[in-house]
Amino acid sequence: MGLPKATLPFGAETMLERIVHNVGRAVSLVAVVAAPRQDLPPLPEGVLVTRDRRGGRGPLEGLAAGLRAVARQADAAFATSCDVPLLQIAFVERLFALLGDHQIVVPQDGKFHHPLAAVYRTTTLPHVERLLDEDRLRPFFLFESVSTLRVPVEQFRHFDPALSSLRNLNEPLDYLQALRDAGLLPDPDILKKLGVTDAG
Repeated sequence: MGLPKATLPFGAETMLERIVHNVGRAVSLVAVVAAPRQDLPPLPEGVLVTRDRRGGRGPLEGLAAGLRAVARQADAAFATSCDVPLLQIAFVERLFALLGDHQIVVPQDGKFHHPLAAVYRTTTLPHVERLLDEDRLRPFFLFESVSTLRVPVEQFRHFDPALSSLRNLNEPLDYLQALRDAGLLPDPDILKKLGVTDAG
């Protein structure tokens, strides 16, 4: 992206603050997982902040840290990233509704899974830690280890017609388009830093 995604402005908030507020409308407890020495923008009171034990190990490392943080207070957790500012609350609620007796419910698009748009029971933590100990870092290994409901992404369109909840912002133009779609004006100074020209 060129700048830390978590700190990019999205309206009156940073992108991370927006995600925290959105997720907080669907769950009673929010935990933010950061890299070992990552700086974070200010967060609302009551948000738990935890850190990866080891950096650069992908989503399973962050999932383990997050599950540890909430395990005593929650039976299941929704995992997301900080770069989905168009996340829909109905999408999150639908995932929880589908969990049933499963350990995980994850959207699936063909052969691709969305591990950072999924719900995990906190009892999956030992399985996540075992995979980390074995350096088996692909979330697919976790999905194969426990009862996982894979849901075709098209089944979420009733709750999120554009599937915005699965739309990560990986490049500056993605960020600019997301701002437009949210009806927000970009900060010209930020766009300059990102090397983007807003042609309207």
